[in-house]
Order: sequence, then C-alpha cells, then structure tokens
Amino acid sequence: MLRNIKSLIGHKIHATDGEIGEVDDFLFDDETWDIRYMAADTGGWLSGRKVLIAPAALKAHDWRGRTFPVALTREQVRSSPDIDTDKTVTRLHELELHKHYAWPLYWGDGYYAGSMSGGMLFPPTKVEEERAVRKEAGVAEEETRLQSTRAVTGYRLHAADGLIGHVEDYIVDDGKWVIRYLVAGTGTWLPGRKVLLSPHWIERVDWETSEVFVDLTRLAIKASPGFDPSVPVSEDYESELYDHYGRPKFEEAVKNRAASTRGGKR
Repeated sequence: MLRNIKSLIGHKIHATDGEIGEVDDFLFDDETWDIRYMAADTGGWLSGRKVLIAPAALKAHDWRGRTFPVALTREQVRSSPDIDTDKTVTRLHELELHKHYAWPLYWGDGYYAGSMSGGMLFPPTKVEEERAVRKEAGVAEEETRLQSTRAVTGYRLHAADGLIGHVEDYIVDDGKWVIRYLVAGTGTWLPGRKVLLSPHWIERVDWETSEVFVDLTRLAIKASPGFDPSVPVSEDYESELYDHYGRPKFEEAVKNRAASTRGGKR
C-alpha cells in the first residue's frame, strides 16, 4: 500500500524479544529512489544511538498499534556496527552491516534491481572478497548513493520553466519499499495545494544546492489532478495522474529505466 513517510515517523520498532526504538528516518538510493534502510532511534536503550535496518528485516507493519515488527533480536541490534547516520554512510559501512546481519547485498551483479524482492544471499566470506576487490580496483571508500528523506525534505523543486515549491513529504510503497512520489508544497505559487511528482520525472538533482529539477512545465503541474494528503493514493488516482502528464505508469517506467541501465545509456 502507498503511505506517506511522515506518517511512519515515531512508530515503535519491535525486535523478536522486545522494543528497540522508533522510526526516525529513511535512507534511499539517489538513483533508483528505493528505500535501502530505515533509521531507528534507540532512545535510552542504547543512549540515543541510531541504527539502520534493511527492508529485508521488516515484517508486516501493525498500523493500528503503530509498530514495526522486525526479524532481529535486541542483541543483534546492540552488537551491530556503530554507524554515524548523521554523516555519510559509505559502501564499506554497508558491507559491515550486511555482514553482521547476513542480509542480501542489493548492489553488484544479479542484484541491482533495487527492491528487496529477491537476489542471492552473500555469505560473510563474500563480503570480505568484495572489500578486497574494491580496494584493488581503487574504488573510493566514501562511494555511496544514499540520501536521507529527512535531509532532502525542504529541497527546492523546479519545473522546466521555473520554481514550483519544495519537497514536503514522500509517498512510499510499503510492500516494495520504493519512493513512488515526492509530495510538493507549492507555497505562494499555488496556495493551499500540494502535488505529486514521480522520481521518474526528475531530470536531475543538485545535491550541493538542495534543488530538484523535474521535466514538467509549470502549466502542466498547475493543471494536474488535485491531491488530498488525507486520502490514500488510489490506483484510479495514479492512472489519472499518469494520463494527465502522458507518462509511462510506474511499473513500465521501472522496466524502461532497467533496460536503459543495462544498455549503458545512463
């Protein structure tokens, strides 16, 4: 189902043997916009330390109880690599994390599809081999494609012909754990309105200046179907939205991007 990310912040996270904290943030891949980790604030239990949890560990969410059960123990979380989530999370940090939990790697041959829907589980020895290969190849340890939803909130949003507002929230598919839409607050341009923008319509993001540029005109955005944040995004609404812009629907856009990537066009 499609949910707005702000509605998930603060939900309790339960390990198999007790509570470990609450949802604080999400880290996403800045190329595919797939959610790679949930950031959990452990509060007083681990002195406010934040830990990362991959979608592979998330179980069915209890919306009524506002809790996320996870397939982890408190001891696993307590002994996990201490990663400062307020700084850059590097690929080597991720390797250590995936080795600790024996999570599947989402990058590399055969598993760069992005979602947690499948792929080979690499044993710890493979993680070490990956690290050695990367060092031999001279790949920078700081390489990362991870961005924080909390940090990107507030980025200025530009249409092809001018400013339209800022990133206010995100609509995420809580089954595939991918960001389906950015929620744009339009400020004084369209007072009282919010609009949805698919990551597939983004032309580029300037991470240094905190700006997102979409391949749409202000006129097209102004005439887009009205979005009510209090109402769940339905399939009918999505169809209306894609038809309005004349763009491929989400699943087709994902396939097109994958084919383009395999063809070396990106």
